[in-house]
Amino acid sequence: MSMKKSFGDRVFNTINIIIMLLIVFVTLYPFINSLAISLNDADDTTRGGITFYPRVFTFRNYELIFENPLIYNAYIVTVGRTIIGVVTSLFFTATLAFGMAHSNLKGRRFYTILCIIPMYFGGGLIPYYFLIRSLGLMNSFWVYIVPSLVGIWNMLLMRTYFMGIPAALEESARIDGANYLTVFFKIILPISTPILATIALFIGVGQWNSWFDAFIFITDQELKPMQTVLLSIISEARYAERLAQAAAAGAATADAGKLGKGVTVNVRSITMATMIVTILPIVMVYPFLQRYFIKGVMIGSLKG
Repeated sequence: MSMKKSFGDRVFNTINIIIMLLIVFVTLYPFINSLAISLNDADDTTRGGITFYPRVFTFRNYELIFENPLIYNAYIVTVGRTIIGVVTSLFFTATLAFGMAHSNLKGRRFYTILCIIPMYFGGGLIPYYFLIRSLGLMNSFWVYIVPSLVGIWNMLLMRTYFMGIPAALEESARIDGANYLTVFFKIILPISTPILATIALFIGVGQWNSWFDAFIFITDQELKPMQTVLLSIISEARYAERLAQAAAAGAATADAGKLGKGVTVNVRSITMATMIVTILPIVMVYPFLQRYFIKGVMIGSLKG
């Protein structure tokens, strides 16, 4: 038997719905507006006033991005560093967390202090640069992987999760003759899918969006990731726009460069197109990990 809602309940529900719709609108509008600008003609974009849909529809902004010969190799580098980075970092971080989750680990307090100190104190960019150079990681793909093999914050989250797993599971396996590696791979990891998916998403987004390491440690164009190449495309578009503006002001014909050949270059259009190209793969992957992500975050927070 359903209870009839009172007038106050209906008003409360209506206000909640309105607030939720406003939050959804405020959240989605920047992305919809960016997509509309990226699909709008560059010359028309200078007029402004674009909201939910492109006024003059075109794919030219995306064509300008993919005309850059480095973009395809950059995608391969970015996908490679993301996949390898997630797998290796997840393995080493989970291994450390598994050991740190045992209260009988000798020197556990000392190891914890060693892990926490770098979270608050860093040596600075210059010592870090010399460290990377001394390790021979300059102009190497592995500069994207090796420094991020273990994430301390991620390790603490995983350790908290592992500590919440009933000790009887491991004890029964140990009685049956299983060693720690068997317990880790056949018992702990299979039942830790939520936290593993959560950490994998953290690591994957970080690797996908990273550009600073390539900016500092990589000079070989073939090793540049997508984010760095897209940043250079925006810089080229800005330069081409300045040349086009100078040509228009002087009533002369100027070579606006490769990006400005045959069209008016608008930096805002190029910027929005690069943003869509950047976030689209993450947006496509997130729905598949959402339920694990939410569960892993909630469990980690409750048991912390």
